[in-house]
Amino acid sequence: MIDFVGKKNIFIIISIILIVASLISIFTRGFNLGVEFLGGSEIILRIEAKVDESFVREVLKDLAPEFENARISQIKSINDPENISKFSVVVSPKDENGNLKVYTGQEKGEISNEIVKKFEQKNIKAIVAGFNETSGYAAQEIKNLTWKAIVFTLIAILLYITIRFQFVFGLGAVLALIHDVIITLGFFSFANYELNVAAIAAILTLIGYSLNDTIVVYDRIRENLRRPKGKSISTLVNESINQVIRRTINTSLTTFIVVFVLLLFSGNSIKPFAFGMTIGVIVGTYSSLYIASPVVIKWIKR
Repeated sequence: MIDFVGKKNIFIIISIILIVASLISIFTRGFNLGVEFLGGSEIILRIEAKVDESFVREVLKDLAPEFENARISQIKSINDPENISKFSVVVSPKDENGNLKVYTGQEKGEISNEIVKKFEQKNIKAIVAGFNETSGYAAQEIKNLTWKAIVFTLIAILLYITIRFQFVFGLGAVLALIHDVIITLGFFSFANYELNVAAIAAILTLIGYSLNDTIVVYDRIRENLRRPKGKSISTLVNESINQVIRRTINTSLTTFIVVFVLLLFSGNSIKPFAFGMTIGVIVGTYSSLYIASPVVIKWIKR
């Protein structure tokens, strides 16, 4: 039998270090926000040459004022030919009053033609493959609704676990989920991975996945608590974890393989989701064992 409970203090210290590091990164480095949260226009650029981000920035920087501080990132796909480069160029055009705006149909055509001419001057063929636009109002609405969705989800989970088990179980589950969300967001910040709607979908999926794993452990703890007494709560919890650990590892491993393959081989639109789930599956499995369970032990002991 593996002594999970006996080593809980070591893993709690590791969690505290990861949470502190994540919060420092979030408040100092911030996030690489997608156009959905920033507002503005994302221009998808297809270039028939092998170039890098600095080259594209140099070509476009004098195109218009909004291109001076454009966020440029390369879009990589395993299906693209070697002599083709794709880029996402996110700009925030402003109107005469300094407010964020989106391009009109005519402006899109003019911007596209100017971009093509800029690359033609370098003897390179470029094509504007598309525009993705989000107004400033829509971006603010998406931000507000995103945080509301996460907060209301955690509150609903606390109520559900409290009704099904006890308040202490609900508290442990919510603390574990907050732990998972902070560390996963910390990895997004530290790795400078784009945080967009797909990434938020991964966070919400992670909450459901981690909760499912935690409930399996809690259900076994509750069953063992109903049996004849004589064992300490630490022993009962440790036995409960050992009884479900094989199922937990099998589920987590198969899920991890799927999302990791997605991370390696999917397109840019799916990568933020795959990245969030890859980190989340590891952190969620870990928290079910070393965060959610110790809370129950501490509460019942007192």
